[in-house]
Amino acid sequence: MTVHVHGPEQGNGAAGPPAWGPREHLEAVLVIGARHNNLKGVHARVPKGAVTAVTGVSGSGKSSLVHGVIAAEAGRRLNETFPGFLRNRLPKHTRPAADAVRGLPPAVVVDQGAPGANSRSTVGTMTGVHAALRVLYSRCATPSAGESTAYSFNDPAGMCPECQGLGRTVRVDPDRVLDPALSLNQGAILAPIAAVGTATWQIYAESGLFDPDKPVGDFTAEERALLLQGGGFRVTRRGPNGTYRNTYEGLVPMLERRYLNRDLSRLRGRDREAARAAVREGRCPECGGTRLNAAARASRLAGMGIADMCALEVPDLAEVLGALTDPVAAAVAGEALESLRRIDRVGLGYLRLDRESGTLSGGEAQRLKVVRHLGAGLAGMAYVFDEPSRGLHPRDVHRLIGLLYELREEGNTVLVVEHDRQVVRAADHVIDMGPGAGASGGRVVFAGPPAELEDAPTATGKALRAPAPLKRDVRTPAGAYPIEDARLNNLDGVSTDLPAGVLTAVTGVAGSGKSSLVRELARLHPEAVVVDQSPIPASPRATVATHLRVMDRIRRLFADASGADPALFSANSAGACPRCKGRGTVSTDLAFMDPVVSVCEACGGLRFRPEALEHRLAGRTVAQMLGATAAEAAPLLDDTGVRRRLAKLEEVGLDHLTLGRELATLSGGERQRLKLARHLGESGALYVFDEPTAGLHPADVDGLAALLDRLVDAGNTVVVVEHDLDLVRRADHVIDMGPGGGRHGGRVVFEGPPAALARAEGSFTAEFLRREDEEAGAVG
Repeated sequence: MTVHVHGPEQGNGAAGPPAWGPREHLEAVLVIGARHNNLKGVHARVPKGAVTAVTGVSGSGKSSLVHGVIAAEAGRRLNETFPGFLRNRLPKHTRPAADAVRGLPPAVVVDQGAPGANSRSTVGTMTGVHAALRVLYSRCATPSAGESTAYSFNDPAGMCPECQGLGRTVRVDPDRVLDPALSLNQGAILAPIAAVGTATWQIYAESGLFDPDKPVGDFTAEERALLLQGGGFRVTRRGPNGTYRNTYEGLVPMLERRYLNRDLSRLRGRDREAARAAVREGRCPECGGTRLNAAARASRLAGMGIADMCALEVPDLAEVLGALTDPVAAAVAGEALESLRRIDRVGLGYLRLDRESGTLSGGEAQRLKVVRHLGAGLAGMAYVFDEPSRGLHPRDVHRLIGLLYELREEGNTVLVVEHDRQVVRAADHVIDMGPGAGASGGRVVFAGPPAELEDAPTATGKALRAPAPLKRDVRTPAGAYPIEDARLNNLDGVSTDLPAGVLTAVTGVAGSGKSSLVRELARLHPEAVVVDQSPIPASPRATVATHLRVMDRIRRLFADASGADPALFSANSAGACPRCKGRGTVSTDLAFMDPVVSVCEACGGLRFRPEALEHRLAGRTVAQMLGATAAEAAPLLDDTGVRRRLAKLEEVGLDHLTLGRELATLSGGERQRLKLARHLGESGALYVFDEPTAGLHPADVDGLAALLDRLVDAGNTVVVVEHDLDLVRRADHVIDMGPGGGRHGGRVVFEGPPAALARAEGSFTAEFLRREDEEAGAVG
């Protein structure tokens, strides 16, 4: 019997042939006409089942293409497959500015953000290893504390009752809360919440319990106890509309209730500052910092408690778990061992499971996310990485490449925004963006295999062909900054004389003690200008002009020229467009559908109300001035301070940025250099930079090196913690830490000029300097 399966009925009611043609199979993700941010109608092809590196100078459009178009559209389409109620609880992705994006697989974005950056998240919890250890202890340890939750410091069944599983206690310090020389009327209570005149202050100063004009240092023991710890009764205080009856609460329990009965890391702004000013924080005396209750601490396996295992470095813990012979224990430990081996393979073997995830660098956090995704065993996905080599020593980059290959071999598409030569050369396909940054970028200048890119006339092609030469003519030191017997973190009693008046690079594998050595230097010299990797603290409305602290002066210049109030020229104040509230866009919430973000029709995206745009300075409205680049705006603003600060953007290669550009839209490299620009010219002869090349293309590293040289030539001492070999080659002096990470590091393995480092033995940095020279020679 033959069964005929017919397609949809035709318009005349008769059954016709199937309406479907041959199945279309896209072997690549196709981006057509992308116009997100500075992209100029970009067409791009990302082959599936391959590793694709997207390269280009900082601000060229790499992140706009990968994250703003491909990843955002993949997330948006995936969300559309869920029920409406669930979609309303998922991250919202607006449709990117592109004609079409075809062939998209589901995407997993592995970015630089620190995951679970709070006191309850650790390396063990975020990688899942701690969960495996809890199961192991619940099944095999003696005496048993119970189920796996009984070993969790984030569960009431396992957490220490004294510190609530945080491992440390925070107590209000009366000496930090009260100034004994002052009376209550004079502001003896130092906590801002009880400042003179507040309702809280009235409870103490105007309740009749105390003499408000008597210095608190003269209080009797009973009065002091009542002020600090009293309670259980009501008092009367005067208010603007009569009298009020309030329950009296001593200063200590009041502050504990307001600030301390929760994780300090979750407090915001003034509350966090006030809490930290009023308390002393230390290791929990009950659990000794292990976070666990007595029953969980008493359990033993292989002679160790679960907290003891979490305090081991990754290879040491793997050795302990691998030695378990009991069949049940070995089977449970197997899952943890797989994750531990992956952690070690990405160069993070120096970590301990009890390290808080909030203390990890962006690069460390991203690599731990890679470890987690490798264990998922998914296929047919797109994995999007944002500079996964960031923070990695060249020795560890090849390990990272191996992990990217593993994802590819499992049938996934790997898309990497990257600058590192090793990663670019290891890719199957390269999309090079450029040719420049900002308005000069946003185009695909090369697409193809990396071997062909090395012959291409692009900035990336040039960087692949020719690494920076080793500096031979080094500067002569003008003195020294001595460091003696430094023992911070893993430093093994390090003593060294850091030369003054030169550019020094501190190198070494991850966890070798580089940052610890530099932090010790900064502690010994608090006058040092320190530029670290912490994010720029800013509101969503922050712009280049506000970050450089020139916006107030620009508003004043417009006010002086027009006679209007300066607030009229602020998009965050009186000058804001009433419809979009000064944002320039209007977002329409469509409940379970994606929000629609459109340019504000009232102001046309200019952010200002019409009254503000009636006034001009040097022929431009305030919106036009903020739309100008730093190079264009400087000659129009008759203010020496403003021009001096805008000139700093040119020094760090950011004069293409407009003054009104929101910080949230900047690339990682642009944000890093903007932070450097703000610190230029600060007083102090010692500058300390923590990986200033992070997020920079090799072409941008050239400009950064020239900037650092100018700082040194002006009589300053510059110290950089660095992995980028191009910058190391340009240093006058190198301090190489190691030889390994964690307890295998913390020692100085080399000191001297870079040319001598290239000949040194026993240094991983020296080994890769030589290897890169050999690869460049082969290319040439």
